[in-house]
Amino acid sequence: MEASSSESAKASAPQPSPAEAALKTLVIASGNAGKIREFASLLAELNLEIQPQPEGLEVEETGDTFAANARLKAIAVALATGQWALADDSGLAVTALGGAPGVQSARYADSDPARIARLLAALDGANQERLQAGLAPDRSANFTAALALANPAGEVVLEVEGHCPGTILEAPAATAASATTRCFGCQKRGKPLPRWTRRSRAASATGAGPSPSWRRGWLPCWALEPA
Repeated sequence: MEASSSESAKASAPQPSPAEAALKTLVIASGNAGKIREFASLLAELNLEIQPQPEGLEVEETGDTFAANARLKAIAVALATGQWALADDSGLAVTALGGAPGVQSARYADSDPARIARLLAALDGANQERLQAGLAPDRSANFTAALALANPAGEVVLEVEGHCPGTILEAPAATAASATTRCFGCQKRGKPLPRWTRRSRAASATGAGPSPSWRRGWLPCWALEPA
């Protein structure tokens, strides 16, 4: 009876799908060392071998949405490596600028200081025009991050996207984060996004605290650096 009970328990226990069983190595569609370290830390509990994309691989981000660019990169890296690939794209959409810089956030200028200066100058100009038209200044913005997971055949099997509403700061935060997020204060936490911990970013994306399963829901809101 004990043997039969044991066999029954094994049969009823949830078994990993073939895809989950095969996912041992994950290539991050980026050459950014800081981003690779973040992903490795956030996914540590999954016991995956995290690798960067091959040196010299360039994927042209021609999509008109963050999700489209994430898909392009995930597919290209999966096909190039024959491994599972995870890609992201993220940036700011500023209301008074008609959604700019949007998908051009990482390419808005040639350097972080230049990106910051261009963004703040453009917003100041737009708000001057609003004042002249009898409208109140508007510094609202939305930070969006999208991720895509592709299998070794280059098929996208999972996509997630997160949005974080906030305000463009008068001056950038003193932090090593990327240019666009240094200028962004999130409404939800009342401080610049780069000053959040990894887990607070995850909790904001999922609406939950840092439970043991939080790493499966953090994906939409962590990406702070261009690829």
